[in-house]
Amino acid sequence: MNNTQKSETPAELVIPQLIVGLGNPEPKYDRTRHNIGFNAVDALAQAWQISLSENRKFQGIFGEGNRPRGQKIRLLKPLTYMNLSGQAIRAATDWYKIPPQSVLIVYDDMDLPIGKMRMRLAGSAGGHNGMKSTISHLGTDKFPRLRIGIGKPQSDPAKNDKDTISFVLGKFSSEESQLVEKMLKLVVEAIELSLQQGIEKSMSLYNNRTIIETNAETKR
Repeated sequence: MNNTQKSETPAELVIPQLIVGLGNPEPKYDRTRHNIGFNAVDALAQAWQISLSENRKFQGIFGEGNRPRGQKIRLLKPLTYMNLSGQAIRAATDWYKIPPQSVLIVYDDMDLPIGKMRMRLAGSAGGHNGMKSTISHLGTDKFPRLRIGIGKPQSDPAKNDKDTISFVLGKFSSEESQLVEKMLKLVVEAIELSLQQGIEKSMSLYNNRTIIETNAETKR
């Protein structure tokens, strides 16, 4: 095979086999900003009619099912608390022998406004404790992730840790909740596309989308 032939060889698609939403267990954390990863998995489970239940082996809420094209997909919400999320993820990946590049992690991001999301193939933890744990237990940062914007507190997060913690563990306002529900529908669409055409295709179509743009398109 010559160099021209090699350059024309298509890159292997990155297709998720396990989708993990990060968050904290216990009812007091339900619907908080830091738990939007859990909300995303719940939205996927509902859309795909996958039943979720506690799996002690994986230390989390787990479910699996088949997508329309027949591929097996698994959903996980770690119950180890955010700082130890990697334990549950590693348990599931070891059991099913899933490589890190086939694990999509969904979590909250203060650097993005509500109504925006970002999908990437790899990257650092960016100060997120759940991602720090995930990278540590998977032994690499080369796995796809989808960050969902939750906005920032009014005070500077770099200067006031207490306000930041209160913000991420706080609940969305009623107005914000409406945006989040619409955002989660867009998240489901983006992940469904990644299962069909790969993470990179989904990145190209959804990383610049916002809820405002979506609403404008609907009105046309």
